[in-house]
Amino acid sequence: MQLGKGPIVPVDRLEHSNGHTYEKEPTIATHNVLVNARSLSPPQRLRQTLKFDPEYARWREPFGDKACMPPFKTAHEIRHFNNTFMRAVWALIPPQPSITRTKYMCSSYDGAHIEVVRFAAAEQITSHQSSQSAVLYLHGGGMVAVSVEIFAPQLAKLAADSGVQIFAVEYRLAPEYPDPSPTEDCYAALQWLSTHAAELGVDPTRLGVMGDSAGGGLAAGISLMARDRGLEPPIKKQILVYPMLDDRSVYNLSTAPHPSPLADFATLPISMLKVCWEAYVGKEKAGRADADVSPYAAPGRASDLRGLPSTYIDVGGLDVFRDECASFAARLAAADVEVEFHLFPGVPHAFESASDTGVTKRAIEGRIRWMRDL
Repeated sequence: MQLGKGPIVPVDRLEHSNGHTYEKEPTIATHNVLVNARSLSPPQRLRQTLKFDPEYARWREPFGDKACMPPFKTAHEIRHFNNTFMRAVWALIPPQPSITRTKYMCSSYDGAHIEVVRFAAAEQITSHQSSQSAVLYLHGGGMVAVSVEIFAPQLAKLAADSGVQIFAVEYRLAPEYPDPSPTEDCYAALQWLSTHAAELGVDPTRLGVMGDSAGGGLAAGISLMARDRGLEPPIKKQILVYPMLDDRSVYNLSTAPHPSPLADFATLPISMLKVCWEAYVGKEKAGRADADVSPYAAPGRASDLRGLPSTYIDVGGLDVFRDECASFAARLAAADVEVEFHLFPGVPHAFESASDTGVTKRAIEGRIRWMRDL
């Protein structure tokens, strides 16, 4: 839904399905957008019960505790689990015979060679008209795991379903390559795509950036970079799928006076997210409000969001990234950036694993609509 319309409703209590009610810092909801509302007077109260979406709950039931990631303590443990699990999940996606993969190379800020993989139909590859749109896709994995090769079945399906060609970046991972390498790798790929657009049959004015989870954070980061570094033509749209935006959020959740009710639903343990952020921006910086963490690494820290491209954001109502996504969407709207924000009730992070549920179908429809509108 478009932001900036509809009633403003204060929210300062969350009632968990176990009957406990948790106090929250007062917030306001503009439709589905939560923003700080300490100044509201007099405060009103809204009781919200958190529970799984019925369809999602039925899908999840056979998995039990296996539906949640174990609380790993090292980035390499997270990488091994994520790579193994995601490879198995994406391998279930049927092949897309209409989509061809082509590999290219670009140079990052430090001279490293970064692979960019194109997912496109034959007619898109052979087209001599430089009028096609394209999406630069940045995969998730907490900045420490997964690869384009693992993600390829999902990317091929997305390219086939949307009719929009995708260029996916094999950016380097933390902890071996912490900030700024992942973001700079992705920005180098964006520059490469923009520079070589004509020979690839792409209109550089119709480029979008897209990513899920950590990849959504990277997409937001390179949108900030493109604005600040004067990329021409500018990015047309950014599509952020439950993005990982702010290192401070998970630390705030873990130090709150009352345990967050989201912890009972989260597929991502808060302790594991801390490991990811520490691997990416440094243990001495992660989560500290006064730390010198680049807004390109943690876009939620950016003080100025003006001039960013039109933005789509979606997130589950039971996702640990819910509040940072809602805050980012509200701040974009306040900065006069066109933004469409969806908060899908009753589902956690990466809810599309339940592919046949109504909420998954609605989310994918929205993302594809934005891709097609490039």
